[in-house]
Amino acid sequence: MFYLLDIIGTMAFALSGALTAMNKRLDPFGVFIIAFVTAVGGGTLRDTLIGRTPVGWMRDLNYVYFIIAGYFLAIIFRKKLDRLRTSLFLFDTIGLGVFTLIGLEKGMDTNLHPIICIALGTMTACFGGVTRDILCNEIPVIFRREIYATICIIGGIVFFILKRWNLDNDILYLITSCVMISLRLLAVKFKWYLPALKQD
Repeated sequence: MFYLLDIIGTMAFALSGALTAMNKRLDPFGVFIIAFVTAVGGGTLRDTLIGRTPVGWMRDLNYVYFIIAGYFLAIIFRKKLDRLRTSLFLFDTIGLGVFTLIGLEKGMDTNLHPIICIALGTMTACFGGVTRDILCNEIPVIFRREIYATICIIGGIVFFILKRWNLDNDILYLITSCVMISLRLLAVKFKWYLPALKQD
């Protein structure tokens, strides 16, 4: 289940990156690079910080294969996906929930404190998107008023609360990811924002 979630998150972020790059009218190589860094950026940062090298996608070529598959799916179905305004948002949301879980789990495997695990989960989920937005000349979502990283933090807290109940890991992953995905959908639907800080 854990490995499956990792693959799903990787492919979802690759699709998200490819769609963003195509919206910016980049060439095929540029689209692939954006898809790739979106998919592996957070995991690469996480693995580097915890000293797990070579990083995950270098050890397992399945990640590269699924990134390539996501890239080609985005290109082949770009017209249909482009007509769906929510497609980019949905892929990004799925990746957010799944990658947070992966960061939490990797932190626990390294015997880190829950607070550090939550920080790792947040970085894993957000850094690929930050890199994507910077390369596409956009202000990263994480730095705007939209609730994004906050959802990762809430998801991490929910994860550790549920873990105390000794739930089966598959159920734990499913509930936590559903909570984060639902929160993101609700935040956008009902326009929940953090207040912007303004200079007097």
